[in-house]
Amino acid sequence: MEIRMQGRTAIVTGASKGLGLAIADRYVQCGADVVIAARSEPPLHAAREALAGRGAGRVHAVACDVATADGVRTLYDEAMRVFGQVDIVVNNAGVSAAGPFAEVSDEAWQADLDLKLFAAIRLIRLAWPQMRERRWGRVINVLNVGAKAPGAGSLPTSVSRAAGMALTKALSAEGAPDNILVNGLLVGKIESDQWVRRADALGVPLQQVLQDLGRGIPMGRVGRADEFAAVACFLASDWASYVTGTAINVDGGASPVV
Repeated sequence: MEIRMQGRTAIVTGASKGLGLAIADRYVQCGADVVIAARSEPPLHAAREALAGRGAGRVHAVACDVATADGVRTLYDEAMRVFGQVDIVVNNAGVSAAGPFAEVSDEAWQADLDLKLFAAIRLIRLAWPQMRERRWGRVINVLNVGAKAPGAGSLPTSVSRAAGMALTKALSAEGAPDNILVNGLLVGKIESDQWVRRADALGVPLQQVLQDLGRGIPMGRVGRADEFAAVACFLASDWASYVTGTAINVDGGASPVV
């Protein structure tokens, strides 16, 4: 199955590394023009250089903080200035923030909701009218498996992500008549910088950390960023023309909830 995305423009937040960068890479390879966004300029520009020449799609980088309304507006306006339209929105910005309930402050709750929920709401709200006008749009909200199966000590992330899943479902019903498809992708244990940091903190090889994580997964290993990106690529394509309102686990079978 060949996926072609020529003529489409995507915004991918949290795209300077990890899953966001892998998604942007897939889109560029399939011919889409991609706006990548992140807060820190050096890794963002490094990502842009890494994506250059990877495919027919063009790449533009925007340094902004999507946890703020001004940051989201800057990102959207810059995407429109450079490419003139936004067909695909991938809300991937977020950091792992988890702890016991009694230890999570009001400030931590608000910061998590601003970054993981309100950033998505604001960006979708800006792109929604033009998607309706063209009767074509794709929204992909990157969440995590804790949205369906939250565990102890998973706050505030699991609550923010569960709200994102509810947003996904509600918007899918509103967007369906206009061919705007809205889906969630739920991250399990995927190779990423957080495991590199954990290995460094423990003073053990990264491979050992990944092997230990893999023992609790039915497939016996952690996932790769490109495997996650492949699902995001399908959902953003014309091949996924009858898929909306779903929350897909990409976790090697680890989640107890389908």
